[in-house]
Amino acid sequence: MLQINHLVKTYGDKKAVDDLSLHIQPGEIYGFIGHNGAGKTTTIKSCCGILQFDSGEILIDGKSITKDPLGCKSVLAYIPDNPDLYEFMSGIQFLNFVADIFGVSAADRQERIRRYGDMLELTDDMAQPISAYSHGMKQKLAVISALIHTPKLIIMDEPFVGLDPKASHLLKRLMRQICDEGGAIFFSTHVLEVAEKLCDKVAIIKGGKLMRSGTMEEVKGDTSLEEVFLELEEDK
Repeated sequence: MLQINHLVKTYGDKKAVDDLSLHIQPGEIYGFIGHNGAGKTTTIKSCCGILQFDSGEILIDGKSITKDPLGCKSVLAYIPDNPDLYEFMSGIQFLNFVADIFGVSAADRQERIRRYGDMLELTDDMAQPISAYSHGMKQKLAVISALIHTPKLIIMDEPFVGLDPKASHLLKRLMRQICDEGGAIFFSTHVLEVAEKLCDKVAIIKGGKLMRSGTMEEVKGDTSLEEVFLELEEDK
């Protein structure tokens, strides 16, 4: 579903991403772990077509993000860590705006907005202006807007930031449901306990380089993900 092949992205003399290769298959929740400045957000934005990169190839559902960006973006959804929403709109206006962009029918959008709104407990606030939303409510709205066109791939940057424990639980349950239905999720997080319990596979990046990747069992062995991460961070 997502193939990152030998990705390189530089800023001046610094390689933010250095020959990174990862493959995320349908049905997988794939965690992306690294300290601040490790290259996670640069990788994610490159996968979404937001950033141009120096070399390598990114394929989404078999399509190249550089050669067919619209084709790629039609089957993916991106949720940033701090979503920029049109705050002059109400929640329902924003969701209808997104649905219009993706050509979602009236019947389909109505059903999906109701389903995900009820699941994330946002339905009663849909008529309120987004400017009145808390950060957690904005994050929920961003999640619903990402799901409205039933994407095959969802890419998320720190999706649990600002969510209360109940909302985090609901989002984790929703992520598993999406992948059980054949979707794929690639997300970065600093919450290693969540990654360890939730992810099918995980990759650890340091200084733009891939340090370790594979199934959770392959990466952490008999220890914890936190111990593996800290050990890799200490290696010079």
